[in-house]
Amino acid sequence: MEKILIIDDNNDICLLLERFLTKQGYKTASVQRGDDGIALLRKESFELVICDFKLPDIDGLEMLRRIKVMHPNTAVIIITGYSDVRIAVQTVKHGAYDYVTKPLYPDEILYTIKGALERRSQLLSQPKSSIQSNSAPSPKTSIAKVVSAKVSLAPDGKRFIFGKSRAAEQLQKHIDLIAPTDMSVIITGETGTGKEFVANAIHLKSKRADKPFVAIDCGALGKELAGSELFGHVKGSFTGAMSDKTGSFEFANGGTIFLDEIGNLSYDNQIKLLRVLQERKIRRIGSNQDIPVDVRIIVATNEDLREAVRQGKFREDIYHRIAEFEMHLSPLRERKADIMIFADHFLESANIQLEKEILGFDEEAKEKLKDYYWHGNLRELQNVVKRSVLLTQGDYIEADVLPNEIISPQYLTAEDTGAANLQISYDPARPGVPVFSQSAANLKSVSENAERVAILKVLEKTGYNKTKAAEVLNIDRKTLYNKLKAYDIHL
Repeated sequence: MEKILIIDDNNDICLLLERFLTKQGYKTASVQRGDDGIALLRKESFELVICDFKLPDIDGLEMLRRIKVMHPNTAVIIITGYSDVRIAVQTVKHGAYDYVTKPLYPDEILYTIKGALERRSQLLSQPKSSIQSNSAPSPKTSIAKVVSAKVSLAPDGKRFIFGKSRAAEQLQKHIDLIAPTDMSVIITGETGTGKEFVANAIHLKSKRADKPFVAIDCGALGKELAGSELFGHVKGSFTGAMSDKTGSFEFANGGTIFLDEIGNLSYDNQIKLLRVLQERKIRRIGSNQDIPVDVRIIVATNEDLREAVRQGKFREDIYHRIAEFEMHLSPLRERKADIMIFADHFLESANIQLEKEILGFDEEAKEKLKDYYWHGNLRELQNVVKRSVLLTQGDYIEADVLPNEIISPQYLTAEDTGAANLQISYDPARPGVPVFSQSAANLKSVSENAERVAILKVLEKTGYNKTKAAEVLNIDRKTLYNKLKAYDIHL
């Protein structure tokens, strides 16, 4: 009998769904808070979770992410009161099978549930060894080219694609070396290079693989709520604390906690984190009782923490405690040998999610993908491939379904980039060899000037709407806020 967990703060919906699904032959359980759902999922597994998008304690996307980290094979359906395309895209992007809008209709929800469970069974029935098979692929398996990449299988069956470039090989060696230890790790790299993917790979190759892996986006934590999210709180400790809350460090006890964009933690929460690093104890907000925790800490950042330390924005004592081992992820544009490997991998995923059977990319599309700059790295590539799969009517993705910025890249002028200030002369003794003046900008500053100008132009065109600007720039809001801060852009 398949088990279904219902998470919704509306008790009536929980009761109705439980009664209806029980009559349909499913075993059900229900909770009204995200924390309670996570706690129950830590005790037992469910084939399917039906989760409300708006919960009183945890955002629906955060719930979806946590469920997929704990139980990658569990199907998830999101319930929402709003028929919003953006919500649909976000939920599917984060691994949901589908989403349904309120009011719920029995026939619709049952159809969606059966589809989700059937898709889950199909995925589980696929032989894991087929990924590494050297036999000739069926024409309808797009994607046999992934065989040429470095592929690892996690204990839960999840595939990790590393690529075949020199940078990819070095990355895999580092993961294999560091995973069996308990050393803290800093993962650096641009947004979208796969820092959480690498952290998860380290965890799943470690001795803690059977324990929780908890990922926290420090950039999305409000200053006031970060302490509660990380360390928990007791009932009544502050306005809105209606019940005790278990923090992420407690959830991760015995396993690994991944702190993404750690540089965004407030100074107060950095001090609390230092105590955890030193004493391996946490204290819930409003409590005077210490709770021992055994966690491995992996952090990630797309900024220079050493520079943040020099500027007094990040505590030096924390930096030295978490920097036992540092790994840098190269941007995708520097790993051209890996672009089509990842594109084929994302094509396979998109085929499954969109129920299509696209075979691959034509030669022109391949060349366009290889030549593009990939500002958003793997995340941008994944979005482009999924969009292309959706638009493709034939067997192969052609160049004309790719976004305009890939088909016809628009390069900024010297005036836009600030390169007009780059003064070049030539040494008569060495014809043809350029000599840059002392006042000339270096390549990094030219790139930064270009990025700053581009952001300002898009903000102006979108009426300084940050959400729309982030969409146009093909980055998330957190990244946009980080860049506004870095470039001293005040709105």
